[in-house]
Amino acid sequence: KVSLDPGARPKSKESQEEKEVKTVSLKEDVIEEKPMGDPEDCIKHPLQNKWALWFFKNDRQKKWEDNLRLVTKFDTVEDFWALYNHIQLSSKLQSGCDYNLFKDGIQPMWEDKANKKGGKWMLQMSKQQRVNELDKVWLEILLCLIGEGFGEDSDYVNGGVVQVRHKGDKVAIWTSDYKHREGIMNIGQICKTRLGLPKKAVLGFQAHEDTMSKSGSTVKTLWSV
Repeated sequence: KVSLDPGARPKSKESQEEKEVKTVSLKEDVIEEKPMGDPEDCIKHPLQNKWALWFFKNDRQKKWEDNLRLVTKFDTVEDFWALYNHIQLSSKLQSGCDYNLFKDGIQPMWEDKANKKGGKWMLQMSKQQRVNELDKVWLEILLCLIGEGFGEDSDYVNGGVVQVRHKGDKVAIWTSDYKHREGIMNIGQICKTRLGLPKKAVLGFQAHEDTMSKSGSTVKTLWSV
């Protein structure tokens, strides 16, 4: 079984001259330029799925979809860590920004056919938790996603989202058809265990259709763990 531990990554051979790798430019919002070894020197370990990282920066002068930008796609353990180590931590993002990691072919929006009948397990975090906990929680979610950490129910998982907001941050796992209750509940239980959340902490599940049709500021919670 492939390890997703960064300490287990194959080491690149030393080269006389390290190449500057320029990743996708997002106007310095996300990507930092750092030297990397020659990627061809690595033996790469494939993931079960190909994943796409999206970045959202709220600009009220633009349409919502115009604020959503694709950063890159990856399908190996090594490419995941190369990406993760070269983007800003979620705790360093400006308020109103999101990271979205979804299976390739699924866009991080309710209207996507893979999400339309689905929902999300969501953890709300306080501003005080941003410094010490947000990055750990988001990384664990990422590892659950790319490592197919939900067993047979991983097929119901579409992606994950971290949202940095002034009043408090949110981390969520998006699923497909929420009517597969047993599988969806199992995903929530595994997520809570992997995150090491105390019993009093609550993960709530909301259906996207309820979010889209809400009339007030709150969305009803279908289930919780």
